Amino acid sequence: MQKAIKKYFPVFVLPTMIAFTIGFIAPFLLGIYLSFCKFTTVTDAKFIGLDNYIKTLGDAEFIHSLWYTALYTVVTVLLINVLAFAVAMLLTKGIKGTNIFRTVFFMPNLIGGIVLGYVWQLLLNGILANFDRTLTYSEVYGFWGLVILVLWQQVGYMMIIYISGIQNIPGELIEAAKIDGANSWQILKNVTIPMVMPSITICTFLTLTNGFKLFDQNLALTNGAPSKMSELLALNIFNTFYGRAGWEGVGQAKAVEFFVLVAIIALIQNKLTRSKEVQQ
Repeated sequence: MQKAIKKYFPVFVLPTMIAFTIGFIAPFLLGIYLSFCKFTTVTDAKFIGLDNYIKTLGDAEFIHSLWYTALYTVVTVLLINVLAFAVAMLLTKGIKGTNIFRTVFFMPNLIGGIVLGYVWQLLLNGILANFDRTLTYSEVYGFWGLVILVLWQQVGYMMIIYISGIQNIPGELIEAAKIDGANSWQILKNVTIPMVMPSITICTFLTLTNGFKLFDQNLALTNGAPSKMSELLALNIFNTFYGRAGWEGVGQAKAVEFFVLVAIIALIQNKLTRSKEVQQ
């Protein structure tokens, strides 16, 4: 069987590799090249060196969106993971109706980001109207509107991952801790959290990358208003590429910088959290 697999392995892998090359590797390499060019279409690209990258550093809107996105990501990573872990702990206590609650919490993740954005825009603007405010009154309202929307959408998904991790903790460890006189807080700190570190690694990675990549909810909820002050990085790149004539190359340069930034942060986070995982 193993010999047959080795023999025909290239036959099965080749179509996938061709598709991956055409659909990802080639466009990715072309995108890097275009970030060093001035162009309106792929066929009229003219190499200009680092000019596009220099322009990104002088773009105040881009710098603002970078810090705005960083703050948003930190807040959502902390809140989503803390809430998801808390809900997972609650729903693994054997309370009545656990399966129903799990389904209800998970359902928002099935709704598309654009739809969620418009629905929450109506809801939040309806509440803020009582105070003569809207989500686009200032970037602060847009910021917390995005946080609330993403919490509602992603907590249930991360909860499922945490529940899986909690349920895989050997019961003997909990019993041994109780016999040794550990209280609930000590069990949580010294047994539960170390044992669910693989789940924490996954959830932190997902929430971190989702925070930086958020686009459709931002577009639907505020579209960067007022004056692009609530514009996250992905939306800023989109608006630069498609909304500013002659800035296509700058938009591509921003996209490359965006990729490098997210990749570095994700790798660092993954290394840090994996180093704390307990070998079972």
